[in-house]
Amino acid sequence: MTPPELPIPVDVEDVTAEWLGVALGRAVAGIAVVDRHSGTTGRARVALRWADGAPGPDTLFLKLAPFDPDQRAFVARAGLGVAEARFYAELASEVPVRVPAVYASHWDEAGRYAMVLEDLGASGCRFPRPRDDDIGDTAGRIVEELARLHARFWGDHRLEPGAELGWVNAGSRVAFGRPGPYIPMAVERFGAELGPAFRRLAELYTTRGPEVAAVLAAGPPTLVHGDAHLGNLFVDGAAGGRPGFFDWAMVWRATGMRDVAYVLGNSIPTDVRRAGEREWIARYVATLGEHGVALTERDAWEQYRVLVAYAWASATSTAAMGGLWQAERVGQGGMRRATATIEDLDTVAALEAALG
Repeated sequence: MTPPELPIPVDVEDVTAEWLGVALGRAVAGIAVVDRHSGTTGRARVALRWADGAPGPDTLFLKLAPFDPDQRAFVARAGLGVAEARFYAELASEVPVRVPAVYASHWDEAGRYAMVLEDLGASGCRFPRPRDDDIGDTAGRIVEELARLHARFWGDHRLEPGAELGWVNAGSRVAFGRPGPYIPMAVERFGAELGPAFRRLAELYTTRGPEVAAVLAAGPPTLVHGDAHLGNLFVDGAAGGRPGFFDWAMVWRATGMRDVAYVLGNSIPTDVRRAGEREWIARYVATLGEHGVALTERDAWEQYRVLVAYAWASATSTAAMGGLWQAERVGQGGMRRATATIEDLDTVAALEAALG
């Protein structure tokens, strides 16, 4: 939580050198906002001068509540920012994957939050995109990193509701699988164009939502990133091209294959996914095994076929919102890739079989 002497900033203008000095526990002589933008959260990159003249990062990355009041209220209700702030304060040092270095992370009971993190761009990291020439190699590495994360928390009782880390089940995470109004909106906009599998999966989500959610929630639980698409990943060149993960607002307890299906199903170009997905699933299973977790390739594949339904639902909901959550080009790209995935894997039939 936040100490009383450190009020949570509402806007970037509230982040002063004095505030940052208290947050970091080190005097700051001055700061300058280099960049700022807001969507599902507020973001700013700041340059700073250290008062003591000792070495330190020249720039830092700030995450605050969205600058728009309506969006800020939505995020507070969903608990998104608080979940991420708690992740950086309570879990980041324990996860076996690369995450931004954490300099400060604070939140309060009103749902406000402030995180001071590593400026990944200044650290020489790059941000992968579907069009990258090496996206297939990156996808394989992402899957291995996810296996390490999942193996570390596989069956961890601390994640259960009411336990030490049970807060990961709160907020937006309780809405897992619920369609809200977004999928019907997407059907109205895109249904005629995207074909029968798109429309049938939308129908299952909207008419049998609780049952679909129960199917998607099945499987051995672990800690998942929850939103592991390419837009929330980076590649650390200084670490030999190791993928890393940021934007942990959707962190929760679920089956690990959900993360794998999410990134492969809506982020990886269709031709690259088709060529590599069998090998990547095998690598995921093998890496779990190296860390003491047993999962067969057959079971992993069947989980994958079903769980790409959530990758589709997330991408489709984003596309339905136009440019509010992401740029329309990005949102629709994810939706189209995810629709190709559910068609290739016959996900509707797999989900219908699971539903009974």
